[in-house]
Amino acid sequence: MKETANIPPRSVAMLVFLTLALTQLAALAAEPKQILGEPRANETAIVFETMDGEKVDAFEGKIQVPENRGNPNSRLIPVHYVRFPATTAEPGPPIIYLAGGPGGSGILTAQYPRFRFPLFMALREHGDVIALDQRGTGASSTLPKCVSGISLPWAEPFTDAEVTHLHRVAAQECVGFWQGKGIDVFGYNTVESAKDIDDLRAHLGAQRVTLWGISYGSHLALASLKVMGNHIHKMVIASAEGLDQTVKMPHSTDAYFDRLQIAIDTQQDAAALYPDVSALIRRVHKRLELNPIRLQIPAEQGATTEFLFQRFHMQVLASSMIADPHRGVTQLLALYQEIDQAGSSDEVKEAVAALVVRAGFIDRQISFDLMPFAMDVASGITSKRLQQVKLEAQTSLLGLALNFPMPQLADLFPELDLGDEFRVFPRSSVPTLLLTGTLDGRTYIEEQQEATRGLTNLTHVMVANAGHNLFMVSPDVTETIHKFLRDDKIDKDDIVIALPKFAM
Repeated sequence: MKETANIPPRSVAMLVFLTLALTQLAALAAEPKQILGEPRANETAIVFETMDGEKVDAFEGKIQVPENRGNPNSRLIPVHYVRFPATTAEPGPPIIYLAGGPGGSGILTAQYPRFRFPLFMALREHGDVIALDQRGTGASSTLPKCVSGISLPWAEPFTDAEVTHLHRVAAQECVGFWQGKGIDVFGYNTVESAKDIDDLRAHLGAQRVTLWGISYGSHLALASLKVMGNHIHKMVIASAEGLDQTVKMPHSTDAYFDRLQIAIDTQQDAAALYPDVSALIRRVHKRLELNPIRLQIPAEQGATTEFLFQRFHMQVLASSMIADPHRGVTQLLALYQEIDQAGSSDEVKEAVAALVVRAGFIDRQISFDLMPFAMDVASGITSKRLQQVKLEAQTSLLGLALNFPMPQLADLFPELDLGDEFRVFPRSSVPTLLLTGTLDGRTYIEEQQEATRGLTNLTHVMVANAGHNLFMVSPDVTETIHKFLRDDKIDKDDIVIALPKFAM
């Protein structure tokens, strides 16, 4: 999706929604059936087991791909996958799942029984379903984590500029660390991953494949249209992130809070508690700017560590918790309210300290995982968008913390950047289903529309009141995907789910 202060909120959010998985929609799960067919090259028959003990026959496989296709002397690296065979005698093209993050594991996603495992099983009626671990992730990672020698101040105030500087120095150190290990850092980008997918397609003996992805997985799917468009049968994407949308627009986040306010106002208790969410957020940020909260965090052997909780920490937390209204948002609103009303009371300190530990802010030394770090830097941002992001950040609720440490690192390694040609939105007639949550706090309605404007065969379904992780929020979502893959008519362009109770 790693839960540390030193990774982008998008990665923290990924871990949050994995650890707080949705209630299982058991009715969606297909009964496991016997394996159809024989293992392909480099495949082994396995019994795939979820974390709660559900079992299904599957194949485990891998392919070898160049770490950097631009280097004729590149070493080979493994790309692992699990293939769940189709449950129909006449399967369609394989369906390849592309995890979000970047850095998410497709295989791990399939192991969560109450997250997406039922959907993996349900889609087998259309073809083989592939849980892919993209290069540098999960079983496909042989990459060491870099823990830099650069430390963050725990107990002293700091400015955004100081945090940015420290992360830039740490990033340079880490690139040197990986290169010293013989790793070609410049091979870890979305284009190389798209070429991996095409190699996997050929390995599976398929003329075409269907791509199924969410968040960064949709970013990878959209890039794949440029790399292997003639070999893509269909695409099912959700919470779309465009090729120039690695860095989110700060004012789009402000507009999200406006939509959240409208939802809150439909609930009498919540409306009374949160009459103006945006004003509440600004008050708390100003308060923390002037008077940070000094905490005592439990350490080893009964000791404590002093930690200064500042406005930047609050903004990073908010950035990671707004993805889904049905999970982190209610807790986040309550935290803002508590700080606003009680300041640095013992109760507030206890609540904040728990979140500080969960978010990994106490990890003093700045660290990076190569895959998410390099993928984000490589996808980068156009100069026009960067200028607009910096301008909007000056007055927006979450500022540049929304994407931290992007765009702060975007210009640090020009040779890693894929360039503006990569960031031009794709044009394609590949049939595509786009699912958008109206209360998605990470990828926003207007941005998703922009990301897919070049797709001439697009079916766009809005999921009202859903957030970022929407695949399992309603049986209607699954049925819509089924209809799309069967070429049945999708007779409605919206799905409505119930709002959570915002007042705790």
